[in-house]
Amino acid sequence: MRADEQGQATAELAALLPCLVAVLAVAWQIVVAGHAAAAAATAARAAARAEAVGADPRAAALDHLPRRLERGLEIRHSRDDRVTVSLRIPAVVGGISLGRVHARARLPVQ
Repeated sequence: MRADEQGQATAELAALLPCLVAVLAVAWQIVVAGHAAAAAATAARAAARAEAVGADPRAAALDHLPRRLERGLEIRHSRDDRVTVSLRIPAVVGGISLGRVHARARLPVQ
């Protein structure tokens, strides 16, 4: 091995690690966004069921959400018996706003 090649593998690894961390963070963010969308759909169905029987739709939606998604909860009602639940997408890396996910559900009044 030549003297000028010593440490090359270490330098390449040091250069590659930030790229690997970034790719893993993006992949995990996609998983978190998908979980938020699924949770919003579940909360929307629960809110629609509660509204159909005259119960509190917000309380029903909160009962079906993980704690970390509760803070960004918004519920809207429309005239056609639809309930729309909107949640903030939590960021894997702090300080970034990733928008919201929305889910609708409808259940006729019982």
